[in-house]
Amino acid sequence: MNTNKIRFRRTAVAVAAAAVLPFALAACSSDSGTDKASGSSATAAGEAAPSSSGSMPAAMTDQPFGPACAGVPKEGAGSFDGMAKDPVATAASNNPALSTLVAAVKKAGLVDTLNNAKDITVFAPTNDAFAKIPKADLDKVLADKDMLTKILTYHVVGQTVTPGQLANGSFDTLEKGKITTAGSGESYKVNGTSNVVCGNVPTANATVYIVDTVLMPK
Repeated sequence: MNTNKIRFRRTAVAVAAAAVLPFALAACSSDSGTDKASGSSATAAGEAAPSSSGSMPAAMTDQPFGPACAGVPKEGAGSFDGMAKDPVATAASNNPALSTLVAAVKKAGLVDTLNNAKDITVFAPTNDAFAKIPKADLDKVLADKDMLTKILTYHVVGQTVTPGQLANGSFDTLEKGKITTAGSGESYKVNGTSNVVCGNVPTANATVYIVDTVLMPK
């Protein structure tokens, strides 16, 4: 009788163990799968994080870029949104940093020409850019309408120039000359001497690249 009980108990234990084992294995397998899935998700999140936290240079987007852009008013007619609503000569007149350029454009009688043009690009020298020219020479240029017109139209390209085209570009100007651009990221030079300090600024009819040196035609 005792022997039979022992045998019965051993059999019951074996049966119970056999019944429990598949569930235990399934649980382990499930836990392992969860870990792997979690690990995979963590890895995927880790890989995705740099691209989501990082950002493309503004020059590779539709946004204005460059150190001088910080000085553009946040609101009003002189802001980026405000300038985008006006044709280029009018838009420039609302930017205090371009007042010398605007005065020169008016003196040359080019306001209507620039405002009525379509899809142009203007490389716009700042007041500081004009200040680099000796006063006597600048006064001489401002007094000579033909020379002034030649210089100003040399800053205008008859097509839309995108930031991507600045890396290694050559463009015909309204003055019938050529300008070249080179650079990368958010750092570009025009004709090897003039830096783009605030680029890709939209106006109603033009794209503006504000530069720190007046460009001189040959």
